[in-house]
Amino acid sequence: MRLTGSAQRVTIFVGENDTWHHRPVYTEIVHRAHKAGLAGASVFRGIEGFGASSLIHTTRLLSMSEDLPVAIVIVDSHDLIRAFLPQLDELVAEGLVILDDCEVIRYIGRAKGKR
Repeated sequence: MRLTGSAQRVTIFVGENDTWHHRPVYTEIVHRAHKAGLAGASVFRGIEGFGASSLIHTTRLLSMSEDLPVAIVIVDSHDLIRAFLPQLDELVAEGLVILDDCEVIRYIGRAKGKR
């Protein structure tokens, strides 16, 4: 698959402990993005942050390190991203979803069977 030029990026911010049917929300989002045929999805674990609750979560305080921020980033064509957004409405009960236009400069996968 080749993806170049104009695209959209959706970034989803949730808590590490947020779940969907006993599964981490970030895992469910990645698996649904894969099933939807999107170009790719990556999950990034934050070391510190706060959201709408204004409660700071950090790795520096053991009592607060249980629900660190997680960001899931997905980039693909405008149409595929827009078609995927209703699934995020279903999955993200608490968090932030942002959508922005971007330009893909390079997107090349590894040939199958090569490491």
